[in-house]
Order: sequence, then structure tokens, then C-alpha cells
Amino acid sequence: MANILVVDDELGIRDLLCEILNDEGHSVEVAENAAQARAARLREQPDLVLLDIWMPDTDGVTLLKEWSAAGLLTMPVIMMSGHATVDTAVEATRIGALAFLEKPITMQKLLKAVEQGLSRGVLRKLAQASQDQLREERLAHQSVDESASALAAPIEVGPQVTRSFMLDKPLREGRDEYEKAYFEFHLAKENGSMTRVAEKTGLERTHLYRKLKQLGVDLVRKRS
Repeated sequence: MANILVVDDELGIRDLLCEILNDEGHSVEVAENAAQARAARLREQPDLVLLDIWMPDTDGVTLLKEWSAAGLLTMPVIMMSGHATVDTAVEATRIGALAFLEKPITMQKLLKAVEQGLSRGVLRKLAQASQDQLREERLAHQSVDESASALAAPIEVGPQVTRSFMLDKPLREGRDEYEKAYFEFHLAKENGSMTRVAEKTGLERTHLYRKLKQLGVDLVRKRS
């Protein structure tokens, strides 16, 4: 069913709550002080915590504040006490406690509070999972958008020579556009020298002339 942590310094209370919750099919771990509760919280990550307010080492409200400040209050917490004031109960609720049970705790009140707490915990987990999924989808879309922007960004190919290569063009058009930018770059870099461009690109001059004419490169302008 659920993993429940019972934190109480009274052995009788721990045994009673453990017996009732075990009978309901829950897995129960007990802690008699705040130190044991901290260790159990990190080890088991319970679905629900029943937390006594008055304990010898650290009181329940202080432990609740500690979990909240550390981002560990990810599970519903139900406070318990036999002589807590209204102010204490209100403070615990403000910090993040789901409910408050006054001792002696009847089985009916206990089971009702546990049922409500577990239901709240399930809803919280579903909401968190939904938020995580949306965050991952936004990051994935952002990554795709950034990659597309980088591919579509202008590429510097020489003095006053730029091109923007778009991926939605046919392959032949995209290839011709790249080759034209490639040769314009080398022409600009070599100040229009066909001999040096032929050497750089590894093409014969005749083949180079034919290729530049085919691509529509302005040879007159490049030589000027």
C-alpha cells in the first residue's frame, strides 16, 4: 500500500500506530527521535510521516522547518500531540503540515487522516511528474530551436560575402548555394586570382571557370 514513517518518543504510541497501519496493509517504519527520523527520511523516502511535536532532542515543528528549508518536505506530514496549543498547530500547518491529530488518537481519526494524506501525496506526485515532463519538453524544444537557429545563421565567407543556408531547401539548391559561397570565399581571399583559387580548391582552371559560370559567380566583380 504505502510506506509510512511514525516518529514518536513514546514506545506505546509507536507500537499502537504501527499495529493499526500494518493491519491496513501499509509498510511502517518507526523512529523515536528526530535523529532517527532524519535518517529514515533519507533512506526510505516515505509516502507519509506521522510526526510527534514534543520529542526530547528536537521537537517536531523544528524538524518540519528543517525538512522544508532543505527541500525534503516532499511527502505529506501529519503532526501529533497530546498537549500542543492552537498556535503550535497553526504554525505547523503554515510550515507545510497537512493535518494535526490530538492524542489520544482514535483509530477512526487516524485512518481518515492517513487516507487523506496519501491521497494528497498521490496528487502532489502526479503534479510534480507533469511539471517535470513539461520542463523536459520545453528544454527539448529549446535545444531543437537553438540548433535550427545555428544552422540557419549567416556564415561569414569573406569580405562582404555572406550566405544563410536553410535546411528546408531541396538538396541540389542547398549544395549549389554552399559551393557558390565556398568559391566566393576563396576568390575574395585571393583577391580574384584564378590561379591561386585553382590551387586552393584543387581544380583545373578550365574546370574552375566552368564551375563558377554554372554557379553564377560574378567573376568580373571578383577580379576588380
